[in-house]
Formats: sequence, C-alpha cells, structure tokens
Amino acid sequence: MHFEQFYLGCLAHASYLLVSRGEAVVVDPQRDVDIYLEAAKQHNAAIRHVFETHLHADFVSGHRELSERTGAKIYIGPNGGATVAHVEVRDGFELQVGTIKIKVLETPGHTPESICLLVTDEEKSTEPWAVLTGDTLFVGDVGRPDLSKAFTPQVLAGMLYDSLHEKLLPLADKVVVYPGHGAGSLCGRNLGMSRHSTIGSERLSNYALQIKTKAEFIEQLTSNLPPRPQYFPQDAQINRAGAPALADLPELAPVTAVELKSLLNKGGIAIDVRPGDEFAAGHVPGSINIPLRGQFASWAGTLVDLKAQPVLIAASLEQLSEARVRLARIGLDEVRGSLQDGVKGWERAGFELASLPQITVRNLEACLRSHDLQLVDVRRRPEWQTGHVEDAIFSPLDEFKNALPNLNRKAPLAVICKSGYRSVIACSWLQRAGFENVTNVLGGFDAWRGAGLPTAVEEALIA
Repeated sequence: MHFEQFYLGCLAHASYLLVSRGEAVVVDPQRDVDIYLEAAKQHNAAIRHVFETHLHADFVSGHRELSERTGAKIYIGPNGGATVAHVEVRDGFELQVGTIKIKVLETPGHTPESICLLVTDEEKSTEPWAVLTGDTLFVGDVGRPDLSKAFTPQVLAGMLYDSLHEKLLPLADKVVVYPGHGAGSLCGRNLGMSRHSTIGSERLSNYALQIKTKAEFIEQLTSNLPPRPQYFPQDAQINRAGAPALADLPELAPVTAVELKSLLNKGGIAIDVRPGDEFAAGHVPGSINIPLRGQFASWAGTLVDLKAQPVLIAASLEQLSEARVRLARIGLDEVRGSLQDGVKGWERAGFELASLPQITVRNLEACLRSHDLQLVDVRRRPEWQTGHVEDAIFSPLDEFKNALPNLNRKAPLAVICKSGYRSVIACSWLQRAGFENVTNVLGGFDAWRGAGLPTAVEEALIA
C-alpha cells in the first residue's frame, strides 16, 4: 500500500491518497486536483474512488473535477443534501481496493453527514492501521458544531460527543489519526501543530476527550465559538453540487489605473497580494493587503464577499496566478481582473501611492508610556487570553467585516497581531475605512514578548 498526505498550508487542509495494485483512492481533495493525478501516475495507478468525510465549508473540493476526469465514484455520507452524482455511504460500508480495506464510520457532529474512514492495510495486518477523521477529531481538538442550518450547535455537539465515544474512542490506542485540518484552520478552536496523532495520544491529551459528561461537552463546545466566516455556508453549498473545473475559469482581464480608481470610488474591492513591507512602502489608496505568504485564502474569504469581484494587485504574473488559484480554492471565482502593470501602472497614470508607517516594539512601548497612540490587538481570543500588551484594545480581525474598532478615526492608532501578518491586513482595512493615522507593529506580539516587554493575561472587554 502507498499512503500519502497532501498538506495545503494556506488552508491548513490535509487530503490523502491511498494506492494498492493499480487502484487509487483520494480523500477530501483540494480544488486543484492535478497533484493527485500526478501522484497516482507516479505509482502506476488509476483514481477510481473519491471520499468526502463531509461537505466542507472552509474550502471548495475538487471531487467533481476528479470524477469527471477519471470516472471515479464519489462517496459522501447521508444527511448532507449532496446533489453531485455520488454513492451515499452509511455506517459499516466497506470498500476493498487491492489490499486496502476502507470501512465507513458515521460520525455526525461537526456536520450531519460527517464520516470517518477506518483503514486496514491487509498486507501487514488484519487490524485497522489508521482512521481518517475529517473534521470530527483533530490533533488536540474536535470539529466546531455550528455549521448546519438544520441542527442547532447544541444538537450537533451532542451528536459529536456520541460519535467520539461510540465510534472513535473504542478503537485501539495504536490506530493512527489523520485529520482533515491542522493548526490555523477555522474548523476548530485550538488545533495542534502535528499533522497526525494516535487514538491513544488523543485519548490522553485532547481536551475535548477529557470532558466527562455529555452535558458538559455540549456546554464547552458551544460556548465562546469563534466567528463563523460568511463564506462557509456558500462553500458548503458549492460542494453539494460540485465546483466546475479550474480550467473553466476565464483569464484575468487587465484593469487600467483609471478604471480601478473609478471602481474604488464606487466601493469596489482591490486586493494587493504583495508582501506587507512592499505594501507599506507604497500602495493604491483604498486597497486591502492580504499577502500571499500566509493564510491568504482564508482571510480573503473572511473579509471579502465571494461575489465582490475584486481586482488583484501584484508584482508579477506568478503572484497573480497563485492568487487566482488560492482564491478559487475557497470559491472566490469571480475576480474582475488585475491592475495593469501593478502599482507602477498606477503611478504612470499620475496617481499617488499611499503608504503605511511601521513601528518597532521598542518604539511602540515608548509611545504607549507617553500616551501618544492607542494600540489595537487583532489576534483571536485564545491568543489574547494567553498574553497581550496591557491597555491594548481587543478587536479581532475576523470580526472587522462586521465591527471595526469604535475609535476616533483621526487619532494615532497602532495595530498588533502575533507576527505582523494579520496586522498589515487590519491596517489596510482601517485605512480603507477612513482611519487617517494607522501604524503597523513590526514583528507583532512575538517581537514584544521576545524583547522582554511586560505583558498582561487578564481578559479585557471587546472594543
């Protein structure tokens, strides 16, 4: 048996390929599917089966394109309302692929249709070797229970408790756990950095599996849930029917500086995908900076409507191509075009560039002591609770679309996150919203703590 995990850092998404005797299975494919076709070819195998552990909300799956290109069957659990041609699989369904046996475990909770796949490599043992848990069980966490229109979070959390205790925890300690996501995913609250674990390790260390009663489990899982990005329900709906092939997307059209200026004046969106330092040095006024180097797609989906038709601003054709694919992975297919010749084209048209001041943590501390500016922390709540700059204002970036900090838009304001990636995004969003004196904190809270500057841990009110 050949087993391979594909990890997409931008979405903290894990997908899988299993191969035996010329036949291949793909589990939870990302939208750009050529990687699976190439891997199967390298192992002289044909992809015949595609499993979805659930109808994903945080990314668009490539199941339909894989099926159309290979003739593979798609397998999805019950109660999801999928309309793409598929085989509905229920608890106990088994598929034999060469020497691999795949057994379906119905594990509703994260979503009603969630399943896990118990894998046995019969060349080595008659006992299960691994379980592909999708978003039911992560390393250090479990799936969030608030992604269904049909069931309340409390009902789903109760289902999840039963699924964990009746289907997964009875498995042997040595069974390897391969989840659908890693650290940084929005499908859980505190996922670990490791990309696999074991049932035994999770039994001992996963907080959710330490909770003794079902009632307490429901209470803990439904309290203080992180905001659900607005694109999640739209992605789940796309996955029910299956997304069109990436090759069907139209080419990016060139947008002149004059056209972009007109669009921005009318409330249009421009996404600058260059690194934060380049954006800070000079950018199109009113554009939003979401650098490609981080979780670009997740933040684009969190802050920009899937139907917003943004204009992309980049420094190269390679950046534009990468941005287009990564946006398509979360269903943002309708891109209006790209700024012709980037920021140089903007300048050649006679338009001025804006800039973003940046400050070191040492200079920030001096300014805070003299009360020369306010500081906004845009990290997520668990990060804030474990440590923050005293007197900082908590206003997480994932809530900016609906609620900006309630502050004087003319007063000096600095923005901090963990390392500087999210703070640049937040600064660009604040500038676009009319904040006139915004500064980015270089290196973020990591730099603050690394410099030995004082921190607080008590929880503050949300701005």
